[in-house]
Amino acid sequence: MLWKAIICCGAWLLVLSSRSLIGANKDDPRTVSFSRTLRPEKLGQVRSRSRRESWFGASSFAYCRQALTQSEHHTLDENTHETGFHGDDGSSFTLTWVGDGTGVILVLSTISVPLDSFYEGGSSRLYRSEDYGKNFHDISHVINHTFIRKDFGVSAGPGNSKQVILTADLPITKTEGGVIFTSEDTGVSFNSIILPFHPAQPITFNFQNLNYLVAISTDGGLWLSLDFGNRWAKVHEGAHSFMWGANITLYFSSSPKGTVEADRRGKLFLKRTKDLGQTFTTIAQNIFSFGYIGGFLFTSVMEKLGSPRVIYVSSDQGDTFNKAQLPSASTEQFYSVLDGDEDMIFMHVDKPGEETYYGTVYTSDDRGVLYSKSLERHLFGGEGKSDFTNITSLRGVYLTNVLEEDGGIRTVISFNRGGEWRFLKKPENVKCGANVKKCNLHIHGEHSRYNNITPMLPLTDPTAIGLVIAHGSVGESMSAMRPDVYISRDGGYTWFCTLKGPHHYSILDSGGLIVAVESHKDRQINSIKFSTDEGQCWKSYNFTEHPIFFAGLASEPGSKTMNISVWGYRPEDDDQPMWVAVTIDFERLLTRECGEKDYVNWLAHSMEAGASETDGCVLGYKETYRRLRRLSVCRNGRDYVVIRKQTPCPCSMEDYMCDYGYYRHENSSECLKQVDFKEKTVEVCVNGVVEELQISGYRKVPSDKCEGGFKPLRRVTVALKHCGNGSQASSNSTHPEKHVSDGHVDSLILTVLCVTVAVVAVVISIAIIIIIVRRMMSRQRQHTYLFSTLQLQDDDQFIQREPASQTSSNRGRYQPDSDDVCLNAHHKILNH
Repeated sequence: MLWKAIICCGAWLLVLSSRSLIGANKDDPRTVSFSRTLRPEKLGQVRSRSRRESWFGASSFAYCRQALTQSEHHTLDENTHETGFHGDDGSSFTLTWVGDGTGVILVLSTISVPLDSFYEGGSSRLYRSEDYGKNFHDISHVINHTFIRKDFGVSAGPGNSKQVILTADLPITKTEGGVIFTSEDTGVSFNSIILPFHPAQPITFNFQNLNYLVAISTDGGLWLSLDFGNRWAKVHEGAHSFMWGANITLYFSSSPKGTVEADRRGKLFLKRTKDLGQTFTTIAQNIFSFGYIGGFLFTSVMEKLGSPRVIYVSSDQGDTFNKAQLPSASTEQFYSVLDGDEDMIFMHVDKPGEETYYGTVYTSDDRGVLYSKSLERHLFGGEGKSDFTNITSLRGVYLTNVLEEDGGIRTVISFNRGGEWRFLKKPENVKCGANVKKCNLHIHGEHSRYNNITPMLPLTDPTAIGLVIAHGSVGESMSAMRPDVYISRDGGYTWFCTLKGPHHYSILDSGGLIVAVESHKDRQINSIKFSTDEGQCWKSYNFTEHPIFFAGLASEPGSKTMNISVWGYRPEDDDQPMWVAVTIDFERLLTRECGEKDYVNWLAHSMEAGASETDGCVLGYKETYRRLRRLSVCRNGRDYVVIRKQTPCPCSMEDYMCDYGYYRHENSSECLKQVDFKEKTVEVCVNGVVEELQISGYRKVPSDKCEGGFKPLRRVTVALKHCGNGSQASSNSTHPEKHVSDGHVDSLILTVLCVTVAVVAVVISIAIIIIIVRRMMSRQRQHTYLFSTLQLQDDDQFIQREPASQTSSNRGRYQPDSDDVCLNAHHKILNH
């Protein structure tokens, strides 16, 4: 069973699957890896999916090109720095940014020896730059030229931390423990530490206190350090995966003593410690896997032998669990948390059947328990990758692809957190073929990148308001031909084609500068394009006299910097490839600081320029941003802060999602009753108490702040009856683990019997009072409920197998026939 933590364009993924589903392999935003070797699948070969793809020719358009002035060319020449790593035969380079605004980059060069080689391990070199990549120095001697792991060799502290950990690659069979190197000065000096165990994944930081570290050893031990790795203590045996929760709360799954393959058979314990391993609480039993996102704690459970797995969720850090009202998952299905925060989550539920490649997206209530259908036929490729993207440059916007019944892949977008989806408009500067009936823009995502159609995913940043850069094609459905680059400056409402063919691109200076490099697998490049007007026009600069085979772009995370590094390699005189880094500093080109006249107030989501009372209203309020004028050529600077003004809006149908038994017809705001839905009153078991809900088709979107206006009839009451054991996932025990000696057993039983008689009467009285109080509170606070439009189905087939949090796992990168789990977040995440 595997949990992985990875960044996905702002999207978190939790995959709970019975099959070996590999998640989107995206690196931590602080770490970028380049390789000279081809992937196992041959580059340039596209997986055949003829039943899905529609083929159209490339778009015909002319993009705006401007020539560099002599002064601009001279300035860029003076501020371009090229570094050749002579004599370095590493097959891969891994770049890690240390701190925020420090300009420090650590580069690990690694050459791995084949497994059948006579020699063990491999070799590595460590380089350091403290000027954003303009100059690099070989500091391998600082760590005694030790071979550092390629997969998780470098771990940098989150935020502006100056801490970094290097993990050595040592033979497990020949050494009792591993070795790490720790630095608290951004890599100027390192301290060598011999570990009492061999790490099975990266050493993981706690966000509240960066001196608190946790790791799982190769033999399943859970280890903690409270002094930045100097001393370690094993706090538990049989650990499978772990996750930091709120503050210093740590969750981990473990195997009961003597249990074989507990993860495959769903027999794991979920435990919690709030005091760094001094005491433990078992909060769930008989689970396959678990995850933590946005304050929600999830578990994958098989409730009874032979039944499909279901999801249980806790919104109180694991004190109580409730069954998520979602369709159950059989052996051929999986769940995937696409995105989430403290208000709600997006959950993909796979379509029953093998290799269906699509499913349904549901959205949750503010407790993560009750769900409603948001989007049908959501594409989720057989390679385990979803195109679901959070457009972080504008509130409430999500982009993804659907697999239509005719086999075409089409892009849809939501501007109100999944309440309503629509197709993208065709850009005005491109045309579709003569026989195309419905011409729309379709955006390439993970599915296309996996098939080598595009080199990059859609790119957005919270500081570059409204800006979205993506590869796309126009037509009735997505084309597998070479796509072009499209840009939206209003969060996805309108688009224009800006560059021909695939490119690598990056956002600098909070959107004031965009850079792009053409993507070619078979020839060298020597130029970079840049735009100061959000991609409307481009200038080209030749950054080297000796072309290189392009490997990738690297810039400091957060889009604040104006330095960009172009990485690649070129043959040396002996025909051996040499790694090359070319860093271009655009700060000297854009010398003028932006002033008040360079900014304009912009009403987000506006279609009528504020002409009506509801124009720009999304999720109950308007937002007016102060952002850079398109034609202003100036520098936002590192201190730039996004300024916004919020204004409440009256409620309308757009502020509500369809309730249980209702659905929203395509291109309509009205929620219609399902044909087979008859009941208007629904009973739901929450925390062991039946809650009755009278519905009229609508429920308010979580986090919506509208006031007055449209308000559908909705009433919630608490019935005077209890229900099941729904408050706990699977025979949960929420008491700290304690060891009781035999001599105290009899006295303990006697005490319990004596106390029980007195307590029963008190409990009954308290229970009656609690029910009355709950009924009073339910009238005072109207809950937001979301319901699944599908019912849980029983399956008699026996299943043998399967900002802030971090996850880790051990026992191999992938395990067939297990619950593979991927988590993506907007926070510091480590890829395990």
